[in-house]
Amino acid sequence: MLIIDAHLDLAWNALDWNRDLRLPIADVRQRERQLGMTDKGRGENTVTFPELRRGKIGVFIATLLARLMRPNLIPAIQRYESMDAAYAAAHGQMAYYRALEHQGYLRWIKDWPTLQAHVHDWQTPGGEEREPLGFILSMEGADPVLAPEQVQEWWDAGLRIIGPAHYGVSPYAHGTGTIGGLFPPGRPLLKEMERVGMILDVTHLSDQCFDEALDVYGGPVLASHHNCRALVPHQRQLTDAQIHRLIGRGAVVGAAMDTWMLVPGWERGKSRPEETGVSLATVVDHIDHVCQLAGNAKHAAIGTDLDGGFGREQSPADLDSIADLQCLPEMLRCRGYDDEAVAGILHGNWLRFFREAWGG
Repeated sequence: MLIIDAHLDLAWNALDWNRDLRLPIADVRQRERQLGMTDKGRGENTVTFPELRRGKIGVFIATLLARLMRPNLIPAIQRYESMDAAYAAAHGQMAYYRALEHQGYLRWIKDWPTLQAHVHDWQTPGGEEREPLGFILSMEGADPVLAPEQVQEWWDAGLRIIGPAHYGVSPYAHGTGTIGGLFPPGRPLLKEMERVGMILDVTHLSDQCFDEALDVYGGPVLASHHNCRALVPHQRQLTDAQIHRLIGRGAVVGAAMDTWMLVPGWERGKSRPEETGVSLATVVDHIDHVCQLAGNAKHAAIGTDLDGGFGREQSPADLDSIADLQCLPEMLRCRGYDDEAVAGILHGNWLRFFREAWGG
């Protein structure tokens, strides 16, 4: 079954981690081990282009991730002293996607007709082997946007989604692990996003920013990689009230697969998937919770974040690579979801969202 994954940090992996994502996954793991790379995620990666294709993940939201240095921010992702440098780095990441598009590995999807045609081509006989992988470009943390009026420039360059904050704070908003609302440039940023048609990703917004952003911004909203606070009590997760508000806005919530977001009590760097019992079935628990709140299966989907600075050591125990997402259809059927609902969760809900967001 075709799968759409709403969050992959491909360019960040390729540039900051120096991974050649065109290679078989075994080759990437072996190279990193031979070079003595022992940091979290090294030699344990779960995402490469061959694995995406093997898993029939024919469409994904791919990110630009270029963060300013902030106190207490995760060291692996804090990089730049100035927004100018973040701006330049994000353009470098965008150039990576453009190069792979020119080589035929990727297809850059910027509108509904292109997405519709791409999915049609992938679902024709032989399409999954023949067609490029399709991606929609997003920005995780708006640090590279030098000013709100620059949103138009990013739109013209092919960006279609912005999440105003990431971990810590951005120039525009409070993010994960912080308490507070939008900073003064945040409201103009959101209004300019609405004007040009840029989609808002509420992932990583602080609770106050979540409410303020939905009050200010009237355009299409998604939560690309989020789980449920009712199951894992942490500010990184969505409360039931937040999920209800997203449902009311026609949003879709992509279930993330970082284990600390799947089960309570996970200690990063200490806990192991096989010791805690976290599995793809745990991911289905979060998907099911969103569906129960909605009263249907139209607002739950996938947003793995499987290359977000970790590997198998912090992924579900029964997942060796992203291709194992193909286990999810049968797991969902065993929970009582019919074929239509399963197809919706795996790809159909994202397709409906983008059709509506892009006026298809």
